[in-house]
Amino acid sequence: MRKVLYDTSVYIDALRRRDASTLLARGAEGEVLWLSAVVLEELYAGADERITKLLGRFEHDFERARRLLVPQQSDWTGSGRLLARIGAKYGFELIGRSRLTNDALVATSASRLDVTVLTINPRDFARVAEFLPNFSWEVVP
Repeated sequence: MRKVLYDTSVYIDALRRRDASTLLARGAEGEVLWLSAVVLEELYAGADERITKLLGRFEHDFERARRLLVPQQSDWTGSGRLLARIGAKYGFELIGRSRLTNDALVATSASRLDVTVLTINPRDFARVAEFLPNFSWEVVP
């Protein structure tokens, strides 16, 4: 079974379309869906009261299934080193280091457990993948 997790962009798109099926703690056939604590933080940050309640149940489902991916210390330091290499090549002002921080953290923690990140916003993950060769990611429709 392939392990996957959705990037924040996928959940935001689903919420905007009122597609609750994406918020079920299930992957597609042959996939085991994980949730990144970083993605959860981003979702909570932009949520109103109704969505916050939904996210609480969502979070609980992933915790109960033991599929909540929480970054470890090595993920944080690995993300910092990754951002330094990206910044050295492209310039910190050009990469929007703060914008990339969460995506770098999602990528390093997902790589640690061999989880593929699924996104609808490939720009940042393409840049991260350039410097993190064992990072697996895909664009979903």
